[in-house]
Amino acid sequence: MEVVARKTIEVEVNGESYEREVEARRLLIHLIRDDLDLTGSHIGCDTGNCGACSVLVDGVLVKSCMMLAIQADGTKIETVEGLARDGELTALQQAFSDHHALQCGYCTPGMLMSATALLRVNKHPSEPEIRKAIQGNICRCTGYVNIVEAVKAAAE
Repeated sequence: MEVVARKTIEVEVNGESYEREVEARRLLIHLIRDDLDLTGSHIGCDTGNCGACSVLVDGVLVKSCMMLAIQADGTKIETVEGLARDGELTALQQAFSDHHALQCGYCTPGMLMSATALLRVNKHPSEPEIRKAIQGNICRCTGYVNIVEAVKAAAE
């Protein structure tokens, strides 16, 4: 018989409070997707390489496949679902659409969260700064050019 350690945690996700009992080994991405039914963040690699699962935890960009849910206890988490307010896209989301910065859309949530984190600390990043900010996100469709252009446009 396997004994699994469990802990009750409290998190605030996109402004809403949640209390859940989770296994000690449960990843944050699985709490977000499976327990809270917020499926915007994607599971791409489970190794922290692709960035599709990127979220903000207390304002810090985190790959949620590399963080245990219990480590998030007491934190404020922002997912891609929390970017738009009252049905209105952010300037960054609109720029992604306007500049064709997405194709299949699999990397888009992580790209948006990485770019959001950048723009919060640097309102007018240079192209090299944008490229550095998104370097932890793999996109196999766009070639990154339009993504960089979208971030530039959102910064203007």
